[in-house]
Amino acid sequence: MTNDSLMPGVPSAPPRQVGSPAPDVPDSPLPEIPGTGVLRQGDSGHGVYELQVRLLQVPNVYDGGAIDGRYGTELRAAVARFQEWYGIRGDETGVYGDNTRHALMLRTK
Repeated sequence: MTNDSLMPGVPSAPPRQVGSPAPDVPDSPLPEIPGTGVLRQGDSGHGVYELQVRLLQVPNVYDGGAIDGRYGTELRAAVARFQEWYGIRGDETGVYGDNTRHALMLRTK
């Protein structure tokens, strides 16, 4: 405890360690942030799961679709339908690329 605090018997700040080693920095690159990058049929993981959840928020695009983190034919068809209905260009049909991602993020939570 320090005597220079505003309240007697309460330290003003935690003690600082001088000469502490720097935190370990991984040698390998950091993993990709979930939900970024291009997703296509055959992919799986958290990014695909998030895509499925968002597509279910858009009426009649992925109604009754699975939320299993796998990009199968049903999900590809839903992405293609979303692209067609909302006039999204620049991504391959049925592929969740930057333009499709941007449009879907604007319409969902």
